[in-house]
Amino acid sequence: MSASSPPIATQIAPTEDGLVVENLRVDYDNLTAVNGVSFHVPPGSLFGLVGPNGAGKTSIIRVLATLLQPTYGKVKAFGMDVLDDPWSVHPVLGYMPDLAPVIGNLKVFEFLEHFATSHGLYGAERKDRVQECLDHVGMASQRSVYCNTLSRGMMQRVVLAKTLLHQPKLLLLDEPASGMDPLARIDLRDTLLALARKGCVVILSSHILADLADMCTGVAIMHLGTLRYVGPLDGFIEEPGKPRAQRTVEIQTTPDTVEKATAWLEKSPLIASWAPMAQGKFAASFDGDDAEQATILRQLIETGGVQVLGFRRKSATLEDMLKTVTRS
Repeated sequence: MSASSPPIATQIAPTEDGLVVENLRVDYDNLTAVNGVSFHVPPGSLFGLVGPNGAGKTSIIRVLATLLQPTYGKVKAFGMDVLDDPWSVHPVLGYMPDLAPVIGNLKVFEFLEHFATSHGLYGAERKDRVQECLDHVGMASQRSVYCNTLSRGMMQRVVLAKTLLHQPKLLLLDEPASGMDPLARIDLRDTLLALARKGCVVILSSHILADLADMCTGVAIMHLGTLRYVGPLDGFIEEPGKPRAQRTVEIQTTPDTVEKATAWLEKSPLIASWAPMAQGKFAASFDGDDAEQATILRQLIETGGVQVLGFRRKSATLEDMLKTVTRS
């Protein structure tokens, strides 16, 4: 994938609604895989579906991809009804499943040209579009290699190129980075961010939480078929009962005040941990809100001779969020 390549998504009108899911339920006999899930992903968003195995992520993606009829619910993509009129959505839909098969006895460019034809691309237009997508996924030098000789990560790149052939407005990617090396994952991120900037809706399901945290504008955290959180990453810590931000206070002491400062750090119930730094400085961590930070500031000033250098805040990570919702 090349960050310098021209964007492959067409511009989408900002007035369109993007993806709207309302009260979605999926039952498999006596098992409820998805139970009353609702969320809205506006155009220009890169949205992550997060959760352990069996959370319902793949069922949701299969519904969005028109491959699974839900028990009930409503799904609209750019104003089109995904459930009642799936054929209207297909021209703007790109779906990349986990472990997607490739035709092993075809060369890479032959595989892509086969699918380009199914999208109505012929002649020079087809060849140009195939080459453009190969450039985007960094597989141009392997265009004449047989698919059955590719590594898992290279196969993922080829399948992504296939998914982008018709310039979809709604991209559904189930574990797209599986098997990719770190550089390939960086290229994947850059490509998806470029698509989102052009107004696409990109839905990602992945177990690589660091990758999702780096690129997603919002996430939905699933557990046992229910939606436990939906929204921006930094919005999670503001909800009651959710993990609060971890904060750090740095202080400067003098030879006369170092003993008093360390005694306070040892005894304060607000301080979770602390450690000395260079030249009489100390860093102390605490899990608290603005009120507790103000209390710590007041108490440090009252000790006398201790200079507060500043406070730093670290928001809950996506891993923190996932652990919290699955254990609640």
